[in-house]
Amino acid sequence: MKKSLCLLSVMFFLGGGDLLAQTEDSLKHVLLDEVVVSNRVNHLNALVRMDLKVNPVNSSQEMLRMVPGLFIAQHAGGGKAEQMFLRGFDLDHGTDIHITVDGMPVNMTSHAHGQGYADLHFLQPETIEHIDFDKGPYHAEKGNLATAGYVAFKTKDRMENEVALEVGQFDTQRLRLVYSLLDDERRSLYVSTAFLQTSGYFDAPQDFNRLNLLAKYTAWGETSRFSLMLSHFQSDWDASGQIPLRAVRRGLISRFGALDDTEGGDTRRTNLNVTWLQTLDNGADVTARAWLSLYGFDLYSNFTFFLNDSVNGDQINQRENRLLAGGDVRYSRPMTWGESRWKWRGGVGFRYDRVDDLALYHTVNRRRIGTYSLGCVDESNLYGYADAEITWGKWLLNPALRLDYFRFGYADRLQEEYAHRETSKARLSPKLNVAWHPSPHWQWVLKMGMGFHSNDARVVVERQGREVLPAAYGVDLGVVWKPRSSLVLNASLWYLKMQQEFVYVGDEAVVEAGGRTRRYGVDLGVRWELLRDFYLQADYTYSHARSIDEPKGADRIPLAPVHTFVGGLNWRYKGWTANLRTRFLADRPANEDASLTAKGYCVTDLNASYTWRNLTAGLIVENLFDTAWREAQFATETRLPDEAEPVTEIHFTPGTPFNARCFVTLRF
Repeated sequence: MKKSLCLLSVMFFLGGGDLLAQTEDSLKHVLLDEVVVSNRVNHLNALVRMDLKVNPVNSSQEMLRMVPGLFIAQHAGGGKAEQMFLRGFDLDHGTDIHITVDGMPVNMTSHAHGQGYADLHFLQPETIEHIDFDKGPYHAEKGNLATAGYVAFKTKDRMENEVALEVGQFDTQRLRLVYSLLDDERRSLYVSTAFLQTSGYFDAPQDFNRLNLLAKYTAWGETSRFSLMLSHFQSDWDASGQIPLRAVRRGLISRFGALDDTEGGDTRRTNLNVTWLQTLDNGADVTARAWLSLYGFDLYSNFTFFLNDSVNGDQINQRENRLLAGGDVRYSRPMTWGESRWKWRGGVGFRYDRVDDLALYHTVNRRRIGTYSLGCVDESNLYGYADAEITWGKWLLNPALRLDYFRFGYADRLQEEYAHRETSKARLSPKLNVAWHPSPHWQWVLKMGMGFHSNDARVVVERQGREVLPAAYGVDLGVVWKPRSSLVLNASLWYLKMQQEFVYVGDEAVVEAGGRTRRYGVDLGVRWELLRDFYLQADYTYSHARSIDEPKGADRIPLAPVHTFVGGLNWRYKGWTANLRTRFLADRPANEDASLTAKGYCVTDLNASYTWRNLTAGLIVENLFDTAWREAQFATETRLPDEAEPVTEIHFTPGTPFNARCFVTLRF
């Protein structure tokens, strides 16, 4: 019955519009009238801004789900960064996606839990003003890790005073307060804070809590803008981990149970971010930005149980303390040359990471009994780029070039001679984008570019600089069509080849080379204001992902998504708002020969609220139809205490069951 209800949700989002098309005369165009099909390379951002306007994000998980085709999975009690999937990639926690907040990098290179680790939980969803994104390696200002795509969050410069309380199942409470200390024509200063705690829906209480603090000051001059943002977050939790399917089928534990309920951890991050924008007399803009982050991470996991140590078990502790600093200067200038319009852009910048006590320990019930690896990383990235946007009639040409220089250093503290070793590497990344705008209702975009992701400094130094910056080669052909003021359609065909998927696997402290890979697919999207006060959005992606150097039949890329779909229907009437949103992820191979399958899911969420004057009350329901689904899945070799031989099978973290929360927000 639940599967049928979920299938009906998908069918409605795909085909329900045909049932209502005959009522075209009653359409009320409010949002999509504002979307102009213009000549631009990043042509889908306006659509996502409409999505965000209609359905503001109300949880940290939803922030990334706003990007069409991007799926996430949480499998560590809510405190760890989400696992991400996009365009045939299992991105792990950020290996091939570039994420920033107000220009400050979120990704952590050479992280204790994996390359590119991107924990966004320091960002409060209510503070987001808009989301900039694109798929593929086509933008010169986006460097390391921007292969599958990038996501850039922009926080609000001003916020209203408000206090909010959210309560729900599983002992969930979230308290939020925003207070504007200064708000006039020239200046703004506000403080936003939130505290979240929950026991979680697992058999063993998760005891999760998170504190968020953010203060932002903005000042505007006649031709300038200055902003300073200070934020801090800290979180700790327990987790039930990824459990073997056979343990549930044998009745050893329930699907919400745990074989090691001492997993979990704590993390924290403090950020200082300064931005200055100046418009010059010649119309050029200069933007200077600097940031500083202090970060700590301490995670306990047990992936293999008694596979390696039949007495003490295989629990591990990954930890690090990091200083992240950097900055950049960007210059852009518009010009006119004959009948063409030019916009020159360029920038230079740097990033520095100092990671102390980067460790992987062997533990029992969070008690340390051994050390697998321990060291210090010293990593820096200098970069520069230049590009131009040349608009001539109906055409836009965007050539670009980016140069990156990396220096990797690592000191292994377990060696008898404690010495710092280092290596360096440079990467030149050309890009070319072409857009054609034949009419106000059409735009075609052809994107071509080369990007890269860096590898973990421990791997780079160990392999003496080989496979340091493997390249990615991408091509996209996209189209946006607006046949009427209430309807926008988009589609793209894409191809991406990776020179090497070569990463450090922090869970096991080993190096794995994935070899060359090839991916291609199609993206489809629709935004439609149907009937009065209704807004429909839907995005579908098909991805074909294969390893190039492996024989046919053993060339599947584990966990690479094949079919994904997200559909949302929003209704607004006077003070009422309701949003129904369904996401579907199809079955996909869990190992190279597809003998194990990561089971797909279809989950529907509901968000409804009513606003009266300065008061808003509402209801959030996750998993409306109470679907039994697996949020995170892996093919893992493990051994349980009563087993003589190890078994390789699916291990999973269950997704949330039906989960309802009520909230009330008061603006003052």
